[in-house]
Amino acid sequence: MKIAFIIDPIQKLDPGHDTSVALMEAAQVMGHEVWVTEAPLLSVADGKAWAIAQRVQLQPVQLVAGRWVAEQSWYQLGDRQMMLLEEMDAVFMRTDPPVTIPYLYATYVLDYVDPAKTLVINSPSGLRVANEKMYALQFAEAIPETIVSQDKQVIRKFVERLGTAVIKPLGGKAGEGILLIEADDRNFNSLIEISTQGKTPIMVQAYLPAAKDGDKRVILLNGEPIGAVNRVPTGSEFRGNMAVGGQAVKVEITERDRQISEQLAPSLRRDGLIFVGIDIIGGYLTEVNVTSPTGIREIDQFNNVRLGEQVIEWIGQKA
Repeated sequence: MKIAFIIDPIQKLDPGHDTSVALMEAAQVMGHEVWVTEAPLLSVADGKAWAIAQRVQLQPVQLVAGRWVAEQSWYQLGDRQMMLLEEMDAVFMRTDPPVTIPYLYATYVLDYVDPAKTLVINSPSGLRVANEKMYALQFAEAIPETIVSQDKQVIRKFVERLGTAVIKPLGGKAGEGILLIEADDRNFNSLIEISTQGKTPIMVQAYLPAAKDGDKRVILLNGEPIGAVNRVPTGSEFRGNMAVGGQAVKVEITERDRQISEQLAPSLRRDGLIFVGIDIIGGYLTEVNVTSPTGIREIDQFNNVRLGEQVIEWIGQKA
């Protein structure tokens, strides 16, 4: 197969952590051609999607003393070529959030990839549908008490009833902008004003005390859970995201995780959301990550598996 990955600049990726690199490595090890491009390098001409892409050769990371170690020069890029994306068997859209206007425009370009010839992961229309915070709201039985609003009084009433809540920007990533808020906080109004900027809705969610025990990331492949890792807050930080210092810890997929996955699976498949990471705290679904979910490296490290190869094998069967 020929597989293209739409990623952030490759020199900015962390080969020991980034799932995009794990997937590219897996494809290469399995004998497939791996190409990389970036969202600004996409075009539409003659009714088809094109990309300025480069063939990439990777030096796979090695697990040494319990951590992934990469060569200093861990990738080599070939010459740039203008390529028709439907010449690829599969295209991974793996640009990191936030979902900005340029990001949305990139998904419109991907609409011009012929789905009969090339599998796009995840579906461009699915990426537009599935805001990573809002998408979870349709699974009311799985999520904690949640509202979305920009109205200060609506938010105050909700928080006063709960006592403590978490507020999240709808377009945030990696834990950025997530705040713990209490009804009697003297800065309550200011925190809401800063978070909403007076015109933008935010998510307000019941604080789950189980957050101190970790924020579990479960990786779903076509709606099926294939691996999980727990992210445990460190120090005085209440967020478990690895990007803000959360410690990755081995964890098993539980029956509750499977129940939540079963609730999501029909919607994910309908929307073409093939590779997804869901976040679960204390048995509650909190987010559905569809843009560039991560966690494979940590799961592989703890469980001596190669989830990337499992994903690429599935892609090979479907592409």
